Amino acid sequence: MTTLTHRARRTEVGKNSEKKVESEEDTNQDRSPDHEDFSDSKDIRLTLMEEVLLLGLKDKEGYTSFWNDCISSGLRGGILIELAMRGRIYLEPPTMRKKRLLDRKVLLKSDSPTGDVLLDETLKHIKATEPTETVQTWIELLTGETWNPFKLQYQLRNVRERIAKNLVEKGILTTEKQNFLLFDMTTHPVTNTTEKQRLVKKLQDSVLERWVNDPQRMDKRTLALLVLAHSSDVLENVFSSLTDDKYDVAMNRAKDLVELDPEVEGTKHSATEMIWAVLAAFNKS
Repeated sequence: MTTLTHRARRTEVGKNSEKKVESEEDTNQDRSPDHEDFSDSKDIRLTLMEEVLLLGLKDKEGYTSFWNDCISSGLRGGILIELAMRGRIYLEPPTMRKKRLLDRKVLLKSDSPTGDVLLDETLKHIKATEPTETVQTWIELLTGETWNPFKLQYQLRNVRERIAKNLVEKGILTTEKQNFLLFDMTTHPVTNTTEKQRLVKKLQDSVLERWVNDPQRMDKRTLALLVLAHSSDVLENVFSSLTDDKYDVAMNRAKDLVELDPEVEGTKHSATEMIWAVLAAFNKS
């Protein structure tokens, strides 16, 4: 489970520090969770998985932190949210016996191809699986965290490398070979720093200049990316370039956001249930 930490060189700052940063309301209207929305990038369209990996990569070195053991499951959670936002899957309706997000099964809404190999591979697994599974179980199966040998077929392999190759094709990363004493490793340094900075700026603005203090009024893809960045333990990378005051405000607001009760938020009008179900799954793990 990931944690949100504060920079060690500063004294603890409470939530009152938010007063130091002006906020203005976001006038964007809520968007349908079933609508594929890439409006934040007019030139390059990125999936949630590509955005999470891009945030986690070291720009020059081209690899994620060796100490990050959260990003693999975070990427799988991103796949489920992406499929839900594209109208391919959804959570079964709540019943008296299955009210909680984590108790409800993932159901197929459409099996039409998305054009993304990882998404379509996952969609194929979901379509073929009987009985249906929950969000938490799917994250575990797609990551390969299962003791059932018959379920290992659902594991998505080489996910980071496959996502990185997509980013290479989109002109954001390049491919290099680096020698690490005992072994060679393929790395993917960032070449399009403008695109990464755009992504970082979008997330920073969402908890600073465009903070609305209500997840239901936030852009759904931005909300999903904040949840996934937290779950993948890459949120520190997003806020590290901020000044001390803004860093504290951003961290406090992000902390407040991911500590909301997913069961409550998921029932609100226009909420994207899959986002909150994925957060609930990571909170439980």
